[in-house]
Amino acid sequence: MAVPLFGRLSFLLLVTTATLATGIHHGIIIRKSFSDIPTFREAPKFRNGDDCSSNASKTIHIAMTLDANYLRGTMAAVLSVLKHSTCPENMEFHFLCGKYDTNVLRSINTTFPYLNFRVYRFDPNRVRGKISRSIRQALDQPLNYARIYLADILPPDVKRVLYLDSDIVVVDDIIKLWEVDLEGKVLAAPEYCHANFKQYFTDLFWSDKELSSTFNGRQPCYFNTGVMVVDVDKWRQGGYAAKVEEWMAMQKQKRIYTLGSLPPFLLVLAGNIKAVHHRWNQHGLGGDNIEGKCRSLHPGPISLLHWSGKGKPWLRLDSRKPCAVDHLWAPYDLYGSPVQSLEE
Repeated sequence: MAVPLFGRLSFLLLVTTATLATGIHHGIIIRKSFSDIPTFREAPKFRNGDDCSSNASKTIHIAMTLDANYLRGTMAAVLSVLKHSTCPENMEFHFLCGKYDTNVLRSINTTFPYLNFRVYRFDPNRVRGKISRSIRQALDQPLNYARIYLADILPPDVKRVLYLDSDIVVVDDIIKLWEVDLEGKVLAAPEYCHANFKQYFTDLFWSDKELSSTFNGRQPCYFNTGVMVVDVDKWRQGGYAAKVEEWMAMQKQKRIYTLGSLPPFLLVLAGNIKAVHHRWNQHGLGGDNIEGKCRSLHPGPISLLHWSGKGKPWLRLDSRKPCAVDHLWAPYDLYGSPVQSLEE
């Protein structure tokens, strides 16, 4: 288990010592720019509804990675979760970062002053030598593999966690997904049995009877690891991290897939998860992993929009070449501030 770098209290103590980084003028925090971290508007405070319990057992634990390159997406994702939640004060966010960056953490704190969160450093050495090159460089970053080790990183009091990618927005009450009955499974996620499952592995894999036999007795279907409800205790007790690592090691010997952290998850769990409604992961809005071309929404109800793929909405909006679906992300964008920096 990793020790959190800090939560809100220790962060505030840190900020009080950073007198060169912030200044207060007439009640307005004015930040001096020390890095390329963008400035974000402060989000409104969201309060619990009358029927919400303050019992710790009612806490909704959400894990996300924290990366400067995706920070704008993370801010939008957090805002969307809070905005549509009946009990936003019952949320606890667990941010996994690859390195200690006070500017990123300060941004979280000043954008969401009331957010209940903890931050953990994921040691990239944990996956050093285990990652194989994939079709897109972003998929090869160590932090992309942190989700495998949630059971080792999170504290013992977290029994269940909802893992979310940074390129999502939620448009429904997340408690509906959080409270899914796992029915004894270690993981719940939308399952897509109409997808061509064979495309996620190479011909070498399918032609090797010993390797492909791993799916014997299962009806494997594709699921996306960017939205998952995980039984943390069951993951730990079942040694699932080691099982995923075994397939990563096999990939080093034989190239059996071309994507990043997804295929080893499928090899271990496809056909043995609790399937939830597709509305909880309208994925692929970022296009494919090569060109990131625009895609339309799939028919049916939507609770979560996911820009998986190469194209990210904030980049396409900034380039003035957005896809139609990117305008659904824009209302949650907190980028920019009316407050000028001290250097201006």
